[in-house]
Amino acid sequence: MTRISNKEEQILSLLNGLGNKISPRFERCTGISSTRFEILHQLCQVDELNQSMLQKVLQIDGAAITRHLKQLEADGMVTRRRNPEDNRVTFVRLTEEGQARIAGYRAEKEILIQQILQHFSEEEINQLAGYLERMQNNMGEHFA
Repeated sequence: MTRISNKEEQILSLLNGLGNKISPRFERCTGISSTRFEILHQLCQVDELNQSMLQKVLQIDGAAITRHLKQLEADGMVTRRRNPEDNRVTFVRLTEEGQARIAGYRAEKEILIQQILQHFSEEEINQLAGYLERMQNNMGEHFA
């Protein structure tokens, strides 16, 4: 096994630092957590979605998805209903309020992305996306 260089350690440290900075900044800009944004985004793609499926797509635990959905429901952005044929299954859908608010969140997200990637060329953005995707794939291969 090869020894990890200082540069490789620095990469991990920088990625961790970016994550720690981006998440609260995203929430300040949009007024919603990135996880709740992703829930709303997924629900925009479909008419209705099984809560278990939503949990799998987002790769979060059952308690977390329930907590997020309860808050989104209290805020009037989603509705949940039990499957009348199987009471263990819950379906989730976006409300009109949720549809209206996700549009504003998307606009704020775009502004944040532009700020983060300012002074990057299109080629650099494509390269960075490729590198990060490879890192994510490596995480999937080794930590599944």
